[in-house]
Amino acid sequence: MAQTRRIDPTIFDRLPLKRDPQSVRARVEAIERVMERAVVIPGINRPVGLDVMLGLVPVAGSFVGAVAGAYMLWEARNVGMSKLSMARMAGNVGVDWALGLIPGIGIVPDFFFRSNTRNLRLIRRHLDKHHPGTVTVER
Repeated sequence: MAQTRRIDPTIFDRLPLKRDPQSVRARVEAIERVMERAVVIPGINRPVGLDVMLGLVPVAGSFVGAVAGAYMLWEARNVGMSKLSMARMAGNVGVDWALGLIPGIGIVPDFFFRSNTRNLRLIRRHLDKHHPGTVTVER
């Protein structure tokens, strides 16, 4: 019989729930990692995330991916990104959503067109320029 496990109540202490730019950066990077690079496909060493896996679910998967992209857009608004940059981000999410709606081959564009990665790059560029204290060294 399976043993029930309780959620560690201290897990919520580690989540960056503040509205400061450093917390926003951490949340957006976590979303991008889950949506685009959660696991590596053996053999081809290509990272895929929840976005590709959700593409296997017709229509609904594309909407869930768009919701994650919309959350990144909302976070971009919270750190004061320009309307032009936010329009580019919305375009990335819209293209990913529309291509994901194609039945049967909707996961192929998700595999190659990584809208969340593109949007993370735009957010990082903004944070590096306007909030230099949030810059992190990548390994």
